[in-house]
Amino acid sequence: MRLDGSEREPVQIASELGQFQFTQAQTAHWCWADYHTLEKTYQHTPLDSAIHAAAPFTVEDSLGRCIALYEAALMDYPMVSWKKHTPESQSYRVELCPGADGFAVKKAFPVQTPWRVIEVSDNAARLMESQLVLNLNAPAETRDWSWVKPIRYIGLWWEMHLGLSEWKSDAGRHGATTARVKQYIDFAAANGIEGVLIERWNTGWEKWGKKDAFDFTTATTDLDIQEVVRYAREKGVEIIGHHETGGDVIAYEQRIDSAFAFYNRMGIRYVKTGYAGPVNPPTEPHHGQYMVNHFNRVMETAARYRIMLDVHESSIPSGLSRTWPNLMTFEAVRGMEWNAWSEGNSPDHACTLPFTRGLAGPMDYTPGVFDIGMTHREAERVTWNGKGRGQTAVHSTLVHQMALPVVLYSPMQMFADLPENYALHPEAFELMRTIPATWDDIRVLHAEIGKCIVVARRHGDDWFLAAIAAEEKKLMFNIPIYFFAKGEELNAVVCEDASDADAEKNPMAYIIRRGKVNPQSLINLNLIGGGGALYRFSPDKQPR
Repeated sequence: MRLDGSEREPVQIASELGQFQFTQAQTAHWCWADYHTLEKTYQHTPLDSAIHAAAPFTVEDSLGRCIALYEAALMDYPMVSWKKHTPESQSYRVELCPGADGFAVKKAFPVQTPWRVIEVSDNAARLMESQLVLNLNAPAETRDWSWVKPIRYIGLWWEMHLGLSEWKSDAGRHGATTARVKQYIDFAAANGIEGVLIERWNTGWEKWGKKDAFDFTTATTDLDIQEVVRYAREKGVEIIGHHETGGDVIAYEQRIDSAFAFYNRMGIRYVKTGYAGPVNPPTEPHHGQYMVNHFNRVMETAARYRIMLDVHESSIPSGLSRTWPNLMTFEAVRGMEWNAWSEGNSPDHACTLPFTRGLAGPMDYTPGVFDIGMTHREAERVTWNGKGRGQTAVHSTLVHQMALPVVLYSPMQMFADLPENYALHPEAFELMRTIPATWDDIRVLHAEIGKCIVVARRHGDDWFLAAIAAEEKKLMFNIPIYFFAKGEELNAVVCEDASDADAEKNPMAYIIRRGKVNPQSLINLNLIGGGGALYRFSPDKQPR
């Protein structure tokens, strides 16, 4: 309202005038800004080549000093990106994702923008340790949040991406049947994994791309949702439900209350959402104000029904989980599934994420694939989204995959492979399955963006040290235990690449060792290109 009592028109904003000027030649770690997806590969180029970069956008000088540009507390506003002011300049301006009518923002006065974050660090390791984006958000309201629990999970997902089964139930190859889901539940219960995701349990997938396609409360004829939930509860396993919208936001918003109420009655406390399709209403981009408001509306609605969220095809995380603790994790990244049906992700991709996308918050990268060459049940694979059997692989060693759940933070952490593939490597899975979903401390011991990461994280009394590498040459480190763990003698379990391991030619060669170390011990870490290492240190007890 104006002072005279008359109504004020909503503010319409086409752009912002914010700019950032770099003063010397630097290296940019960036991906192209796209108003519909963040599932992009990262480039490492001279700053001059970074024309229009998605946030977070990280720049590094010759001494390893870093500047990262991104945003925090994204509410009622479009996502930001950074665009070169002129081709020959070192200046970048704030670029806002426009809405369907060309305006980026429409909102009532007064207008509050998200934080424009400029994070400066002496080195990449300190960037990875930062909690700045979280702390720029408001604390949660005083209410009961005790129902919010981190979770590790497996689920009906990877086998569909491999083409071993299908999301659709009308082709005779439906993956999420009662019998198959129970197999996952049994495996989770036997291995102390808290949750099982069921993708495509509901009807509507046969009408993909049509309006009002999805029903979020009706199961397919070959899945008894009540029986599955009962069986999981009996086994002490949580069910993670799935809300794929295909981008039909209008239909989802009409049904969201009934969908979450249904889960609440069933005792399903976790939901993965998805928006793998063009947005309805048409011409609205995934990263505009309309969709940001939708994602936040889903977040608030889920909280009313005490449901925790894993949001895929989303806007960028911006620390809102401090305000809404049920907002557990996001995709917003080119994740594991790309390895199943495309040229895949190169080893430098995972070595870049903690210093770019990871600065914005947790990511559901879905790591932990053990069948690196995708040869197990290869004859059963059906090509459905590009490359098929014999044409795809995960471009890393198995040990690299084991290290990723420590390197890439997500309080809903998936171990993505099939139970039968984990059963082929029981000792390796025995170690990986003990990785928790949340941490009490972090020490980044070595970090080179796009090349190598060595990180130690603590959960309770246990320390996990994980390392991944992208460079083709062999990397060697001697790391004293006292850098991160002090005190008494520790029991250790170690998984490393074998001496003949090779990320492309022999990726599944590894060794596992057990022993004891003390604070004066040295970790002799040898990393190959695309390789990794995973250590667990436990005081006064045998490692599980």
